Amino acid sequence: MRPGQRNLVTDVAGLRVGQAGDARVKTGVTVLLGEAPFVAGVHVMGGAPGTRETDLLAPDRLVQEVDALVLSGGSAFGLDAAAGVVEGLRAMGRGFEVAGQRVPIVPGAILFDLANGGDKGWDEAPYRALGRAALEAASEEIELGSAGAGLGATTADLKGGLGSASLVLESGITVGALVAINALGSAVMGGGPEFWAAPFEIGDEFGGRGMGRHDPLAEPRPEARLGQSTTIAIVATDAALTQAQATRMAVAAHDGMARALVPSHTPFDGDLVFAAATGAKPLPEGGYEALRLGHAAAVCLARAIARGVYLARPAPGDTRPCWQERFGQA
Repeated sequence: MRPGQRNLVTDVAGLRVGQAGDARVKTGVTVLLGEAPFVAGVHVMGGAPGTRETDLLAPDRLVQEVDALVLSGGSAFGLDAAAGVVEGLRAMGRGFEVAGQRVPIVPGAILFDLANGGDKGWDEAPYRALGRAALEAASEEIELGSAGAGLGATTADLKGGLGSASLVLESGITVGALVAINALGSAVMGGGPEFWAAPFEIGDEFGGRGMGRHDPLAEPRPEARLGQSTTIAIVATDAALTQAQATRMAVAAHDGMARALVPSHTPFDGDLVFAAATGAKPLPEGGYEALRLGHAAAVCLARAIARGVYLARPAPGDTRPCWQERFGQA
C-alpha cells in the first residue's frame, strides 16, 4: 500500500471536501460531497454521540445512498449545519426524488467545542450558514489542522484539529480518512512529542518523531473535560460496497481511532465513524479485499488523527497549546 497523490480523502475519485469556520466563535463545519450519491454506513462506539439521519444508514432501510456527510462543531447547535447543506444541495437539484420533490439525504455528526475559549454569545447560531458555505467551498484540496470541524477542537493536552490521509491498495482500490479530533484522550505518548499513531506513519507526515516511551499502567485523568469531547470521522473508498459492507468498514476503522487516541471510545466521547463508497471499482472476489479495506481504513484514520493534531495552529484565546508550539522546535 502507498499514499494517494494528495494523501487526502479526496484521492478517492468523485469526492470533494468543503470547509467553513468562524475564528471568533472557534468552530466550523466540514462537508464530504460526492459527484453523485454514494453508499454510506456508520458505526458509533462513543457513549455520548450527537447525530442526524444516521438511522437511515442501516442496511435494511429504504434509502441506500446519500448526497453528503457533515462533520460539525457546536454540540447540539451544530446539527443545524446539515440543514444548510440540504438547502444548498436542493438548490443544485440534488436529492432523493419523492412525489416530484428533491430531498437531499445528508447524515451528520457533531462534536463539543463550546468550552474552547471562543465567543459563544450568539443571538443566532452560525451552523446553518457555515454548512451552506462549506458545501459551496467543496474542492479536492483540504486544509488540515485548525480548519473546518476541527477549528476549535481540543484533546486532553493539546489542540485537536482536522486530519486526512489515504492509501492505494495493490488492487488499485483507494481508501481515505477524514477526521475532526476533539478527544477526551491524548494523541501523544506520555505528554509528547511522539504520537500514539507513530507505528503507522508514512515518511514524516506528522513529524517523523518515531516511538516514544509511556507508562502502560498510568491512569487517564480526564475529570475536567467530561462531556466536552468526541472524535468524528469518515472513511471512504472507490470500491463498490453494499451498505452492510460499508458499515463493516466503519467498524474496522475504529481500530485506527483506538491506536491514535488514548483513551478512546469512552462513555463521555461520542466517537463515530461514517463510511462512504462511491462504487467506481468492483470489489475483487474472495472476501479478502473487504478485510484489506478495513485494515487500510484503520491505518488511514490513525494517521489522519496524528496529522490533524500535528498541523493545528495557535489562535488567541486557546485553552490548549498546539503541538507545533510545544514541540515544533524541539
